[in-house]
Amino acid sequence: MKYTMKIAGLKRDLPLCKITDDLYIAAFICFGDAEVTVACAKALLKAVPADSYDYMLTAEAKSIPIIHEMARQSKATKYFIARKGPKVYMPDPLRVSDRSITTKGEQALYLGRDDAELIRGKRILLVDDVISTGGSLRAMEELVKMAGGIVTGRAAVLAEGDAAKRDDIVFLAPLPVFNADGTPKA
Repeated sequence: MKYTMKIAGLKRDLPLCKITDDLYIAAFICFGDAEVTVACAKALLKAVPADSYDYMLTAEAKSIPIIHEMARQSKATKYFIARKGPKVYMPDPLRVSDRSITTKGEQALYLGRDDAELIRGKRILLVDDVISTGGSLRAMEELVKMAGGIVTGRAAVLAEGDAAKRDDIVFLAPLPVFNADGTPKA
């Protein structure tokens, strides 16, 4: 089963993936799709005032191409990635817990103290590919707060399910959730 939609003016067929017996989601994966990555980055940059943030932050991994392309197009010299595991090059990392609809169980996000020092006192735009339950967004917000930064915006390519009703997120298109037969839930 697939769900066909327009994303940043481009038609894409998103495969439906089972979450529970009566809940399916459409998988938006920009990895490998350079055309949609470039178009989404351009559209998000138009939707978020450039003077509203100093840096952008995203969570590993699916939104990395989007934030990278946004940085490239806006000529930003630095952006941050909250990693799913501590790395040897991350001095004394900050850690927060996260739950995401696409990841089974609890996961953690990490930010090195060196990046946290750069974030301190700065305005941060959070970027994601799809916002659904808001778990990853909350975790990124907590990392920014721990680092002493200020979240001044939230941007996503798609807002899934009830996330599309939120007024604190800039997004390009709503994305329904689905019944087992592939029909959108009401």
